[in-house]
Amino acid sequence: MPLMVAPIAMQKMYHPEGEYVTARAASAAGTIMTLSSLATSTLEEVASTGPGIRFFQLYVYKDRSVALQLVRRAERAGFKAIVLTVDTPKLGRREADIKNRFVLPPHLALENFEGLDLGKIDRTNDSGLASDIAGQFDRSLNWKENAQDVKWLQTITGLPILLKGVLTAEDARLSVQAGAAGIIVSNHGARQLDYAPATITALEEVVKAVQGRILVFLDGGVRRGTDVFKALALGASAVFGGLIKFNQVLWRTIGTSTQSYHI
Repeated sequence: MPLMVAPIAMQKMYHPEGEYVTARAASAAGTIMTLSSLATSTLEEVASTGPGIRFFQLYVYKDRSVALQLVRRAERAGFKAIVLTVDTPKLGRREADIKNRFVLPPHLALENFEGLDLGKIDRTNDSGLASDIAGQFDRSLNWKENAQDVKWLQTITGLPILLKGVLTAEDARLSVQAGAAGIIVSNHGARQLDYAPATITALEEVVKAVQGRILVFLDGGVRRGTDVFKALALGASAVFGGLIKFNQVLWRTIGTSTQSYHI
């Protein structure tokens, strides 16, 4: 199936089973799920839901030992690729989160960071998530260091590495030079940077730039089947979907209803 599940953080905020049910539904639909490192379920818990091909999404942390531990756990849990997000040296200005002083509900946590003294989204005067990320993500991220990070990841894992957040031909060529196995053309749901181009607009130049040397996927703006066909026609190998309504379609494949929950 050319439609896969993008990394979606904190899924238990809108369904009590969160990432578990997404994993089961993706497996039942015969497609791939990408687990966010900011999940409310652990790698091991998602793997325990049953068979299925799964990728693990990773950020670039100031403390590289965090990435090392997460990658090792992903390997042991049977995940098949690492999706390295490269468009988030810091979190975009999410005004709704600032207005609402976003924090996780007290019964939830970013479970993959248990025991690492990370992922504690405390209440602040603005966004608790933004404050936590500011202390953990590497703001110095650029192509010089990014290429080194890809090379470093290749020394600690044999899993394919996909770079998520590429929107230009220049970055696409640098991704090839860095040794990435693939590119995910993504604008982070259009929440990371104002006036970022639509992913479908950026796709063609990225495909042309890589010249078939690595795989190119599209993430973002996928709302119906015709969007998938357009992306495939422009050269994408497949697309990722991350909308809540997209997940609701997946959940229906295993008979799980979300009607009783406020989305």
